[in-house]
Amino acid sequence: MRNDPLSHGLWEKTAPAAPDTAPLAGDLRADVVIVGAGYTGLSAALHLAEAGVSVAVLEAAGIGFGGSGRNVGLVNAGLWIMPDEVPDILGREHGERLIAALGEGPGVVFELIRRHGIDCEAEPAGTLHCAADKAGLRELRERERQWRARGAPVRLLDAAETAARVGTGAYRGALLDERAGTVQPLAYARGLARAAIAAGARVFTGSPAVSWAREGSGWRVATAGGSVAADWVVVATNAYTTAPWPAVREEIVHLPYFNLATAPLPDAALERILPGREGAWDTRTVLSSLRRDRQGRLVFGSVGALRGTGLAVHRAWARRALARLFPFLGPFLDEVAFESAWYGKIGMTADATPRFHRFDRNVVGFCGYNGRGIAPGTVFGRYLARLIGGEIREQDLPLPVTDPRAQSLRRLREGYYEAGAQIAHAFGARL
Repeated sequence: MRNDPLSHGLWEKTAPAAPDTAPLAGDLRADVVIVGAGYTGLSAALHLAEAGVSVAVLEAAGIGFGGSGRNVGLVNAGLWIMPDEVPDILGREHGERLIAALGEGPGVVFELIRRHGIDCEAEPAGTLHCAADKAGLRELRERERQWRARGAPVRLLDAAETAARVGTGAYRGALLDERAGTVQPLAYARGLARAAIAAGARVFTGSPAVSWAREGSGWRVATAGGSVAADWVVVATNAYTTAPWPAVREEIVHLPYFNLATAPLPDAALERILPGREGAWDTRTVLSSLRRDRQGRLVFGSVGALRGTGLAVHRAWARRALARLFPFLGPFLDEVAFESAWYGKIGMTADATPRFHRFDRNVVGFCGYNGRGIAPGTVFGRYLARLIGGEIREQDLPLPVTDPRAQSLRRLREGYYEAGAQIAHAFGARL
């Protein structure tokens, strides 16, 4: 997108074409105006349109331009933090409600994909959270205990079974979550948009919102080329928020994350590396993620930004790390460069839980997905549709209403994360 191969990489190359859209030109009326065409905004648009609600979506760039089109594609259940921590942060009622909602999230995603025939390489084969050391194994054992107490189909694998499923003996075990899986993330976003448009939603790209103001009993959201008058406004911009809701950006810290994709692997390697097509990531602080696409490419990612010196540092680290994980790939890695490289921003909140905000009467939004956007964004979009449609009340949501709160030293911390990842990778995985 925007002629930048480092923004969406492999996903832009392999996703089906986006539905035809154009910038907003002129003034129009809708029941709901949604700002942002990522998972949350598009899920809300689809569910609202299917309920007969008039919807207009304003997207600053293109469908899935933000995190929705750049992420690894792991459709995970729950949050990064332990399940038992969530009620401690949000209170028991909201905490357990959020855990239940997000535990069911991958099922919601895969059902939407099935129902609307979305071509996005969906693989509901589970995910593997891999223990990098003894501390990681203890963490996974505790995660298993907490999820199984809630009836979740998770299972801690020993080192031997982990090696058989991942293709490396580098891990001491792994937590298999059978609820989860992988998708081609940009293809999923474009498929949601296509389904929403088919249901009657209007989607305008290249149309950044520049202002919002009260108009009568509703609101008018303006772009450079026009405006939308609506009774409700949904703010669905998350980590890529700019004006006119700066408080969302101030509430989250950007954590950069990159992915590199190999050429399709030889058949002999495909028989050994993730033969069950699970997605995987490890327990390291500067974590790594690993998955295959449908054409047999290996997608390998970690914390860091592919700009400046980071591009060379992270590429070199990835080669070393893959050679250490999969020594049998050595000749292949020597002969074939990474086909694609791309990166984006993860929106991190202070306590690693997402937020629900009411910016004004009938102006609402979720944000702060902390690297778990696919299932939560889809689920939260459906909640927004039900809230706007009167099926549920605010007190029935899985998150309490909170005011945005700016994080201290945000810019400094963002610089620290980017520089720290470079330092870690400059010296990491050296044989």
